[in-house]
Amino acid sequence: MKLSRRMLGVALGAVVATGMATSSWAQSATQGLSSESVIETIKQDGVVRIGLSLFVPWSMRDKNGDLIGFELDVGRKLAEDMGVEVEFVPTAWDGIIPALVSGNFDVIISGMSVTAQRNLTINFTDPYAYSGLAILANQSLTEGMALEDFNKPDVTFVARRGATPAVVIAENFPDATLLLFDEDGASTQEVLNGNAHASMAAQPTPNRDAAQYPDTLVVPFENLYDQRGEAFGLRKGDPDAMNFFNNWIAQQWRSGWLQERHDYWFASNEWADQVAQ
Repeated sequence: MKLSRRMLGVALGAVVATGMATSSWAQSATQGLSSESVIETIKQDGVVRIGLSLFVPWSMRDKNGDLIGFELDVGRKLAEDMGVEVEFVPTAWDGIIPALVSGNFDVIISGMSVTAQRNLTINFTDPYAYSGLAILANQSLTEGMALEDFNKPDVTFVARRGATPAVVIAENFPDATLLLFDEDGASTQEVLNGNAHASMAAQPTPNRDAAQYPDTLVVPFENLYDQRGEAFGLRKGDPDAMNFFNNWIAQQWRSGWLQERHDYWFASNEWADQVAQ
């Protein structure tokens, strides 16, 4: 069947019109997503609000009560590069994801490792830091114990409520007793006081604690658990924010800035005199 020139013209016109409509719809959808991005909110407000939970050396208070640590350096550098102010919002660890979803702040930058369970609720950027967990033990309570001896009911582990070490301890030492606290410092103090056999934390924190209290604390094994990256946490459905933060993180890795700051806070004690011991 042959089409007349008129019919062919009508058909071609319909195809062109459909293509233009599709293109226009796609452009409108893209603009809509962009305008709804938290990046636009940050630009309009002139401030990026960062949720974090306090734990050494990621984020902590110095002797004057001011916030310092690796996360603070990252957040301030991010704000500087965005041309905005920064507001840090200290939040209890077990409530930090709900607080992000509720809009209490724009992004989580708090040493949060990527897990499948967390990823069901929020999105994660590429890693901006890497670490592994090590056991920190009370030397007198665990002297002579092999690794398998830690997985017994009469052995007590302590960890921060809702944090990755609590999950990893439960998975790797299911028969041990696990007590949960709201702060990392409380867990370490329990081990130091002899009220618990061991805790677990991201290196180099266990090595640093053992060096500070060599007569009491020890890192008994070289085993590292849950080796993974830490990433920014974002609300779902924000591709513009994901793109911006990923590009920013990649640039800081390429420049060496992230590595330099990580080495300062995690591989040295140059900052130790700024905080109460």
